[in-house]
Amino acid sequence: MIRRLLSFLPLPCLLLILWLVLNDSLSVGQIALGLLIALILSLLAPILRPVRSRPRHPLVALRLTAHVARDIVLSNYRVSRRILQGDASQEQSGFLDIPLRIRDPHGLAALACIVTFTPGTVWAGHDTVRHVLTLHVLDLSDPAGLTHIIQERYERPLMEIFE
Repeated sequence: MIRRLLSFLPLPCLLLILWLVLNDSLSVGQIALGLLIALILSLLAPILRPVRSRPRHPLVALRLTAHVARDIVLSNYRVSRRILQGDASQEQSGFLDIPLRIRDPHGLAALACIVTFTPGTVWAGHDTVRHVLTLHVLDLSDPAGLTHIIQERYERPLMEIFE
């Protein structure tokens, strides 16, 4: 009972704080209204998320985070270099289809975030029937290398974490 209550409390507390900050008031009326709204939204929230996530392997997640941070820094450097070079850059942009093995919706969402956070790549689509990710890539000079990075550096750890 206590454990369930403790797992429920963060969302209504966060919503109440957000309500009070947005309304810039600590009046009794705003606190009561914010509390009511926070409780109602918190009770309705599980309906919007029918599939629960059970992440495992925190060390794998930590290693993945380090890889992503490093890749974001390197990608920022490459994209800025390309912008400064302008048309002198010989790089070609285009679309790349990457077959995926990951099926967990939370893992796919994490992969979408990773790809979107990394400058020079944009998640352009996901075919749920063929399990193919379509990326738009600023530098498509090495499609096999980029496919390997997505599958091995990002997808494989996400499968360990979520599946």
